Amino acid sequence: MHTSTTIQPGQRGAKRFVAQYGDRLVCVRYRQDERRKQRCKTVELSVAEGPWTPPPRRRRERLVFVKGAFPERELRRQSKDGGGVGNPDKPAWAICYDCAIALGLTPWLMDEGGCQM
Repeated sequence: MHTSTTIQPGQRGAKRFVAQYGDRLVCVRYRQDERRKQRCKTVELSVAEGPWTPPPRRRRERLVFVKGAFPERELRRQSKDGGGVGNPDKPAWAICYDCAIALGLTPWLMDEGGCQM
């Protein structure tokens, strides 16, 4: 089954559902099942809303900390090759965020407070 058309509230073909569901209506979709040769009309509804704070975006040039890089030779080598600098206050290396991503060090990144992400 695949979606052939998606209609937003207010567009032609969705007005009846706007009258029925009001502001809860997100969209109307027409789906087709080629195997069964049937067309299905579905509605997507919003059932709950609440506050949400998006996570802070990481700027590529910002420094991040790579945890556990001191005792592990390969991590230490990768951190140093990426321009990382040892941090005496934390058992971690300070390195550019884009370098950490390029080197595949994201599993060892720490947040600002020193906790592993």
